[in-house]
Amino acid sequence: MAVGCPFITCAVKNKGIEFCWDCEENQTCQKWKKHRELGKQYDSFKCYQKLEDDINFIQANGIDKFEEQQRTRERILTEMLSEFNEGRSRSYYCIAATVLEIEELRNALDEARKESDSLDMKANSKVMHSLLDTIASKKNYLLKLRK
Repeated sequence: MAVGCPFITCAVKNKGIEFCWDCEENQTCQKWKKHRELGKQYDSFKCYQKLEDDINFIQANGIDKFEEQQRTRERILTEMLSEFNEGRSRSYYCIAATVLEIEELRNALDEARKESDSLDMKANSKVMHSLLDTIASKKNYLLKLRK
């Protein structure tokens, strides 16, 4: 017997809502609170450093706007991977695309393109890493999964 997601079971099956951010009890739910607190310290398959920001954005703007942002992040990530991945940076770029603001990602991509003109892929990757690391350092984000 497979175990399902307790949040989906509670939200969708029991309460008929899309997810916990739509629930009237989301600020007092102990299971959801525990999940958010653990997300501030550890990551699993997704970087949870911005979980609270994502939840607040969805509550304020709706899931459609959030999905639109995620599609933009995906396009930027695809560009970073095709132009700056030397074969070892996929996870790094995925986390950067999750954590950093869209405008920061666009600016880093534009700047990396300017600075890496005529460089090989390994050097291109170093340029992009340096730009993303600088942004992350200023915002106190970690561009690797925390276990």
